[in-house]
Amino acid sequence: MKSAKKWDVIGMGAIAVDDLLFVPHFPNPDSKIQVTRRERYGGGLTGTALVAASRLGAKAAYFGKLGNNDLSEFTLQEFSREGVDTTLCPRDNSSLPIHSTIIVDETTGERTILYCLKNFTSPEIELISDNLPCDCQLLFIDTFYLGIMRHMVKISHAVGTPVIADIESPKMADDPQTLAEIDYLILSKSLAAQITKVDLPQEILGNLNTHHRKCTVITDGANGCWFQYASEAVFHMPAFKVNVLDTTGCGDVFHGAFTAAITRDESIQTAVIQASAAAAIKATRPGGRAGIPELPDLLSFIRTNSTFFPVRIT
Repeated sequence: MKSAKKWDVIGMGAIAVDDLLFVPHFPNPDSKIQVTRRERYGGGLTGTALVAASRLGAKAAYFGKLGNNDLSEFTLQEFSREGVDTTLCPRDNSSLPIHSTIIVDETTGERTILYCLKNFTSPEIELISDNLPCDCQLLFIDTFYLGIMRHMVKISHAVGTPVIADIESPKMADDPQTLAEIDYLILSKSLAAQITKVDLPQEILGNLNTHHRKCTVITDGANGCWFQYASEAVFHMPAFKVNVLDTTGCGDVFHGAFTAAITRDESIQTAVIQASAAAAIKATRPGGRAGIPELPDLLSFIRTNSTFFPVRIT
C-alpha cells in the first residue's frame, strides 16, 4: 500500500481533553474533599488511534473542527508533539474537543467520568473536499462522525482509498449499506453481537463479512480477538499475558497499531498481532496515550512473546 501520498492515514472523529482529579476517596454528597493532584491528557477514539499510528511510524493527520480556545490549543499542541498533522482542521470561534473531568479514587483506582459534548460536532459536508481522501492511503473514521460516515465512505471509494472504522454505537446498524462497505471494520464483540443478533464469534463474523470487506475484527479484551479476511477462515488471536495496570485507551491503541501496520503493507495476521501487542503494552502503563509503544519496542515485545499467534478455528 505504500505510495507517494502525503499522509498514510487521515483520521476523522473523537478527540478529547481529559482532566483527571485525584482524591483520597470518592466524595459523599454535600461534602468537601481535597484534590491531591490534577493531570490533563489528550484522548478520544480517533485522537488516540492517530497518536498510536504516528508513534509506530505512520504519517498521520487529523481532520476535524477545532476552535480558538484553550482546549483546542491543548489538542493542537499534543498532536504536534506526537507528529500528527493538524493543518487540515477547519477553525472557528466555538468548536471544542470533547471535555471530560475524571474523578479518580486513589485508594481503589476506580474512576467516575463526567464528559461534555457541547460544541463538539463533525464537520459539515460542505467543509469536506471530495479530494480529501486522495491525500492518504487510509481514511480512519469513528462513531462520533456517524452522521457523515456514509459520505466519507462514498468519496473515499470514489478515489480508491480504503476506509477503516472504529464503531462503538449500535446506531451503525441503521445504515447497513455503509456498514457493509467499510473496508477494515473493528468493533467490540459485545457490540458486534448486538448488531448481528448472534453470539458465537464465527457466526458474528459470518454475518458481518461482505464481498467488499478486506477484514473484520471483533475484540474482547482479555479474551483476545477474532478476525476474518478475504472470505477466508476465522482466526482467534489470544490476548498477550501482561500485568494490567490501566486499560484506558487500549481499544484505540489497537485501532491505531492495526492502521499503522496496514500502511506498512503488513499482512492482516501481522497487523492483528501488532495491534494486540500494542494494546497489551499500553495496558501495563498508566494513561490513555503515555503507554503507547514505539515500533522497536513493539517488535521486541512480540519476539519475546512469540508463542502468542493467531489460531485458525474454522
